[in-house]
Amino acid sequence: MDSPAKHIYFLSDFHLGAPDAAASLQREKKICRFLDAIKEKAEAIFVLGDLFDFWFEYSTVVPKGYVRILGKLAELTDRGIPVHFFVGNHDMWMKDYFQKELNIPVYFHPKTFHFNHKKFLIGHGDGLGPGDKGYKMMKKVFRNPLSQWLFGIFPPYLGMGLANYFSRKSRAKTGTVDETFMGEENEWLIIYCKELLKEEHFDFFVFGHRHLPIDVALPQNSRYINLGEWIKYFSYAVFDGETMHLRYYKEEA
Repeated sequence: MDSPAKHIYFLSDFHLGAPDAAASLQREKKICRFLDAIKEKAEAIFVLGDLFDFWFEYSTVVPKGYVRILGKLAELTDRGIPVHFFVGNHDMWMKDYFQKELNIPVYFHPKTFHFNHKKFLIGHGDGLGPGDKGYKMMKKVFRNPLSQWLFGIFPPYLGMGLANYFSRKSRAKTGTVDETFMGEENEWLIIYCKELLKEEHFDFFVFGHRHLPIDVALPQNSRYINLGEWIKYFSYAVFDGETMHLRYYKEEA
């Protein structure tokens, strides 16, 4: 970190577009106000996936809407604030729009970063750890270039409509499961982190996807932090150069 006064921010799972346009717009405006509030202190900003409830980049078409958040991200990078984006399971069909238009690197797998002598493993979190074999297989199919090409054949109005339908079905199937902490022995991301620690030390594991703010101490003085989401919790994490803090964005009335 270049300055002790600067912080690194981590946030995830905005799911813009859900559950409807009106609610999404209000949430989008709130996220932009948050980004405005932190931009003077931000050394870097990490967005850990599912920014959109669905996203697909056709060769000459991008999804309608989201001009406020996209413009805000461009403003941040234009100011010289690095923004990093990890694709989630709802916006895995990223290509080069973020890189070319917003100057934001896009990552498809967890990645290691070092800040102030601390080692981080950062990612969205889907498909990691034991179990969930059905989703892992589906992810391989969806990430296959042939699958993406076939989907791209559909006219945008048909493809987006179909994708949004399945996105809603996915949320309905999950229900309130994401809102319950299942204990360290059953939380698959915690299991994943503990297994990694047997081979390599990380000071912090930072993930999204889980939709529940979680901060758990792990062996070897390591910590697992899940960022929650911006539908109910409006939660995020901030690294101050020494440690991580899980926080909640609350606007003054």
